[in-house]
Amino acid sequence: MSSWKLPLIVAAITVPIAIAFISAGPAIGVAVGALVAVAIVAIAVRQRPREPIAPAVADASAWRVLVVVADPLEDPSAVSQVAGAIGDDAETRVMVLAPARIGFLDRWASDVEPARQGAQQRLVISVASLAAAGIEAEARVGDEDVVQAVEDQLGSFPASEVILVGAGGEEGKGLAAAADELQARLRTPFRWVVTDPEAR
Repeated sequence: MSSWKLPLIVAAITVPIAIAFISAGPAIGVAVGALVAVAIVAIAVRQRPREPIAPAVADASAWRVLVVVADPLEDPSAVSQVAGAIGDDAETRVMVLAPARIGFLDRWASDVEPARQGAQQRLVISVASLAAAGIEAEARVGDEDVVQAVEDQLGSFPASEVILVGAGGEEGKGLAAAADELQARLRTPFRWVVTDPEAR
């Protein structure tokens, strides 16, 4: 961080609190201080490390492909693109990873079972589509955060390539952000195969 930024950050934190104490009294000053503290915590939680994501060291002769299915891999065009990227080498290992999408209420109630079932359903559809294209694959359910799910899986499955499968456009805004981060941080080849929402 540049030396001139720290005083500005400290001023941005302290000045509103001081003004609130002076102009509106202790009660409002404490309330403003609490709001500033909540804002700091919220910003800190949203920050994540931006280090490169590299797979664990593995035998360089074995080609491994990690297919991350944010949406089911069933659109024929998407299946064809993924199958083409994997190729027809019988030695290639394929892992299909489905991040578990946990809804707000489920997270609040600590009920992850619906999210796991949804992820497993995406896995069944995706693995079946790849099998129909002549590709055998293993399957795993991962973290709800796509980037975190990929980073976790690369620790045990050192992929030579990562393929993200999911909707683009308005429907895939969140996925586009994850794709951008993966593109920037992954140290393995990466591609995003956009599915057709109408095909689902």
